[in-house]
Parts: sequence; structure tokens; C-alpha cells
Amino acid sequence: MKHTHLFNLIAGLALVVFTATGFAANDKLSKKLTDKAQGGGKERVSVIVQYHAKPGQAEDNRLNGLGATDKRVYGKLKMRSLKIKAKKLNALINDSKVKFVTLDSPVEGFTEAARLTANEPVSGHNNLYIGKAIGVAVIDSGVAGHDDVTNNQFKQYTFLNGAVPGSSQNTALVDAFGHGTHVAGIITGDGGESDNHRATRGLARDAVVTSLQVLDSDGRGNASDVIAALDWVLQYGDSKGIRVVNLSLGKGVETAAADDPLVQAAEAVWDAGIVVVASAGNYGRDGHFTITSPGNARKVITVGSLTDNETGTNLTDDFVSTYSSRGPTLHDHVLKPDLLAPGNRLVAPIPEVAVLRTDLADRVVVCDANNCNDDYLELSGTSMAAAMVSATAARMLDKDGSLSPDTIKARLMRSARKIDGDPTVVGAGVLDVSAAMDETGVMTVPALSPTMALGTADDGSQVILVENSGYLWSDTQWSAGYLWSDGYLWSDGYLWSDGYLWSDGYLWSDGYLWSDAVADATPLLDTQSQTMLLNDD
Repeated sequence: MKHTHLFNLIAGLALVVFTATGFAANDKLSKKLTDKAQGGGKERVSVIVQYHAKPGQAEDNRLNGLGATDKRVYGKLKMRSLKIKAKKLNALINDSKVKFVTLDSPVEGFTEAARLTANEPVSGHNNLYIGKAIGVAVIDSGVAGHDDVTNNQFKQYTFLNGAVPGSSQNTALVDAFGHGTHVAGIITGDGGESDNHRATRGLARDAVVTSLQVLDSDGRGNASDVIAALDWVLQYGDSKGIRVVNLSLGKGVETAAADDPLVQAAEAVWDAGIVVVASAGNYGRDGHFTITSPGNARKVITVGSLTDNETGTNLTDDFVSTYSSRGPTLHDHVLKPDLLAPGNRLVAPIPEVAVLRTDLADRVVVCDANNCNDDYLELSGTSMAAAMVSATAARMLDKDGSLSPDTIKARLMRSARKIDGDPTVVGAGVLDVSAAMDETGVMTVPALSPTMALGTADDGSQVILVENSGYLWSDTQWSAGYLWSDGYLWSDGYLWSDGYLWSDGYLWSDGYLWSDAVADATPLLDTQSQTMLLNDD
């Protein structure tokens, strides 16, 4: 078997399937609390109790009887926060008014862990580069009033309902859905509303965001509007200082990338010298071939989500988020995602009035710092992971403004922390911000994501081949041995059956979270994966 530019991944790696977690058999305790309840004991745990109706004096009396203390009573939310002995958890949920009980985890528990997982520089030379004056276009649902982001002198241009803004026709900052504000906060939030708590600050807080609104109050939009926003970037991006475009959204792959206008528009922006980062999609629970468009573009950086387990620098218990879409891409069989970044339960700004804030009330992190007016929201999804990579690209450009999109993509992939697993699930590994900023390799050709193909070995058996990136990228320093950890993919061909996952032309924001408390929320797309909880508890 002779293939001068194909790289056959070596045998030995089995596929690992992660199942969704988070519910006890009675559907009232999260997985972690179920374990504590089974263990019993006198340990006092901090929990948040959600109710079907707002609790009153009778519930106060019942909680007192259970020995619960330190209750926080919310003004409008149908919930209480309290401390209770683990052995009393089963008694706590043994009431028809109780809907669901979860751990009352500290804000920094998730967000700080994500920063540690991504190896954000906290000292030294790289800590000086936080995206100063680097423009990032967030194509999303808009950005609305929250001091952490609107103090950043954001400008917004809307493309909804066929609007065609010019270079100076910016609109009021509006985000009825809340998704765009959250994404923008991950990139460049200054953390001011939490007294500059590191856990709520953006990775590139000196970057300058331009908000291009393409999604409505339901998180939906048309591909044509996104294409119009990308076209706007092509027209005005240079004058606005835009160096990075974040696309935390996606649509079903209906055709080959060469025929997909959204892919073509994204790649045109890339060819104009602007980094394009796209979320992989949140359909991993449906299996392989679930990468969404424009994440199926070979040129752009496609990001999947990693779930950390709040264990700080202990990275051994991290895993690919159950919802993170898997490759290869439909029709073209491109090896995607390109890399992973933390995307599970990230805390970032949420507008005072937003659909996500209402639908996910239990995920609102109430601001309790001095002189604090604005709150935060905990969201999960590849949208959040993509925002972390966009912020990293801004930091890399702050350090060296001459970097091309292809060099940034190649450096991100080669510097990623390698983990075991199917490359169409784990990509080139996990985002390592410090290592990416220290990379020195330079690309002289397009950093195309490699394609995959069925082949036949010398013994007649069927194998799956991957383009050797060292050949594809014209330099052995970018060979597959450096970009991907070796591993066997598949030995059968059934995965290559070509079919349509989605046929509609609508867009949805892929960071929407159906939380424990909103099990009956209307899904944005009627697929199996969207009837399940998105976050990994």
C-alpha cells in the first residue's frame, strides 16, 4: 500500500463512550448529591433547592425540622440555598414541592478550573499580552448592558430582518437572548462587577469587541444574515481593527463544504487575513458526523468542548464533553474538531433582561460584590469553548501582530495538550494558552484540516487513512506525530454512510443550555441530543 501523502493512524485505541450524568433514579438529586446521599453521614453540604412553586412558611418549618441552616431566600426565584447534613438529603427531596436539588458550587469552582485546564498565563512575559487593541467580531445574538462588557466601548451592528448596516450605522447594544453577551464576556469581560474576581474576567480583556447581531431573541437566525455579517467584516473589518471572528453558532451540514455558502463566506474572511473560530456543535450525543457548519470548513479553527471536574491542576479526570460534536465532517470527511477547550459550565456576564436568564434561572450567579449591579450566568457548550480560543488568538496577535490565521491555527494545534482518544473527538488536544503563545513555527501554506478516506491494507483489510499534515502543510514540523496523538480510528466502513442530519436552513446558537430546572424547555432543533441536558454535572 503506497500513499505518499496519507498517514495511517496506528492501531491500539478503542473508542470510549461517555454517557450523560446528573440524575438520580428519583430525578431530584444531581449525580454528585446522589453519591453523597448514599454515603450518608454528618457532613454538611451546601445545596440549592428548586421548587415547583415559591416556598413559604410551611417549607421554612420543614427545613428547620431537618436541621437545615444558612438559608438564602430569593425574592422571585422558586428556590432556596441552604446547608444540610448529607444523611438528610433523601428526606429533603421527599416532598412533592421539591423539583430538583444541586450542589451550591462556588463560582470560581468551574471557571477557575477552566482557566487552569487551559493553562492561562498568570505571570511572566505572556501575562502582559491580553489582547490590547485587537479587534474581535462576535457574530451572535448581540451584546447588551452589563458593566463587564459595555465598559469595553463595544459597538454593535444588526443584520436581523434583512438589515444592511454601513460602517458607521451602529445600533444600541441589545441582546434579548443573552448568548452573545455571555460569549463576549468570556473573550473580553473585565470582571469589574465582581470586584475584578479572576474567575469572571475574560481571557483577553483588553481586546475590542465588535458585535454583529444575527440571532434573534430565540437564538435563531438565517444563514443569509450570518453571511451578510461576514461580508461586512470583509468590507469594514480592516478599518475597525478586526483580527478575529468568533462564530459560536452553527447549522446542519446539508452539502459539501465547497457548495456551502456559509463555509465559503467564512473561508473568504480567513483568506482576507482574519482568524475565524467556529464552535463544533453540541450534537456529540448523536455520535460521529455531527460537526455543524461553518465548523466543517477546512480552513477555520473548529473547537470542541472539554469538561473538567473542578479539580484544578489535576487534569487526569477531564473528558470530552458528552455533547461536543464529533467528526469527521459529513460529505467531505474532514478530520474535525481541530482542538478542544474548556466549555462546560463557564460563568460569564448575562444581561439584566434576557431569555436565557429567565429560562435558566437556576444558573444565574447573583452578584454579591461591593457596588455590584450585574449578574452572571453559567452556560455550557462548544460556544463557550470557541470563545476561549478566540480570546487566545487575540492574545497571540497582541504578542505578535504579524501572525497569519494559518500560523495561529497551526500553533494552537501543535501546542495543544495531547490526550488519548479518537482524533475525531479530541482533535489535536486541549487548548494550552501559554504554550500557544510560546510557539514559534510559521506556516507558509494554508493550514487545511486533513481529510480522511477509506483504504485497503496490503493484507486486503480495510483501513481508514488521514492526510499527513506534514505533507499537506509542506513542512515536517507540522507532521501528524506532532499535531495528533497516535491512535487507531476505525476498521469498518459503516461510519462513512452518507446521510443528512438536518435539512433546514436555519441557524441556532449552539450554547443554549437545557438545565436540570428547565427540562421541558422547547428545544431549538428537534433532535434527540437536544432533549437531553447539555451540561455535564
